[in-house]
Amino acid sequence: MKSKSAMLLMAATCLASCKPSASNTKIPVESFGKFTDGREAKVFTLTNKNGLRARITDLGATLVSMEIPDKAGKNADVVHGFDKAEGYLSKENPYFGATVGRFGNRIANGKFSLGGKDYTLALNNEPGGIPCALHGGKVGFNKVLWDAKADEAANSVTLTYVSKDGEEGYPGTLTTKVVYTLNDSNELKWEVTATTDAPTVLNIVNHTYWNLSGDPKATINDNILTLNADKYLPTNAGLIPTGEEAAVAGTPMDFNKPTAIGDRVKEDFEALKLGGGYDHAWVLKPGSGVRLAAKLKDPKSGRVLELSTDKPAIQFYGGNFLDDTAVGKGGVKYSFRTACALETEGYPDAPNQPKFPSAELKPGETYHHTMVWKFSAE
Repeated sequence: MKSKSAMLLMAATCLASCKPSASNTKIPVESFGKFTDGREAKVFTLTNKNGLRARITDLGATLVSMEIPDKAGKNADVVHGFDKAEGYLSKENPYFGATVGRFGNRIANGKFSLGGKDYTLALNNEPGGIPCALHGGKVGFNKVLWDAKADEAANSVTLTYVSKDGEEGYPGTLTTKVVYTLNDSNELKWEVTATTDAPTVLNIVNHTYWNLSGDPKATINDNILTLNADKYLPTNAGLIPTGEEAAVAGTPMDFNKPTAIGDRVKEDFEALKLGGGYDHAWVLKPGSGVRLAAKLKDPKSGRVLELSTDKPAIQFYGGNFLDDTAVGKGGVKYSFRTACALETEGYPDAPNQPKFPSAELKPGETYHHTMVWKFSAE
């Protein structure tokens, strides 16, 4: 018979080995709701030493919430979204916080040619009554379940999705990896890599809607925006680029100097009429590597967002189509221009525009897209 002291030692050893791992306590993982087929979505929470908190779900590799302090040190969530997975799966979801693909933004007529072969995509958007393919199709990357893994040491979440050949009409089996990392410099990095087994086209984009006031009912028209861009891409009535790069100087498209979003949005300018406000791609000033693309400030709260990227363009969308249809967190109806999206990207409709930077990815190549959000208050 074992001695009492030996039994106590064995029990203590068992208890120590049965404790939850550090990663489970540092990066919490919770249920976030279910798909109609019963699969469960989860949400991961990243926190830094300054109290900033980012919540990411494996549904659509989506940024669900981002809590940052104002100039008085008060934290608030500054992105639009839903409380559960069901909201993100609904038809009322305008891509809140999502990783969209394979091709973010629009492809004219849902068609393109590659390697002498024609491809047809789903038509799921029709601005100006002109149909196009938008953000990857009817079931794009934003509505699929990604494989997710948290990394305590890096304070990150890595999400992986394999898009099979022919999915939504796109050629090649594409393997995409998205990594969200929150550091103690108050930066949240979204980094994408992708590889393919056959030539394909892609433009993987993050579609977070920002309202830095922390009040999801407040307008973003008084937010101060700066864009590091001397040119933008004019569009036709279907919001498809014409192929021209137009100068912003002397137009309401010029945000080189800090300007309130609402100051010129109602001006008699063709681009604003076609988009119902701002919904265009700006061509970033030439540069290499990850560089500053935009700065957004809410004058009342003092919250500031600086956005850097390694991509050549940024889509600034002013929330023109928010119309109380989407009922978000806490039952709030998201109204007209209560948030804006700043989406770094390749050029829209690039597969059909030979003058634009190529959107093609070939076997043996790796697609890269890095975007860094840096938060502060002043």
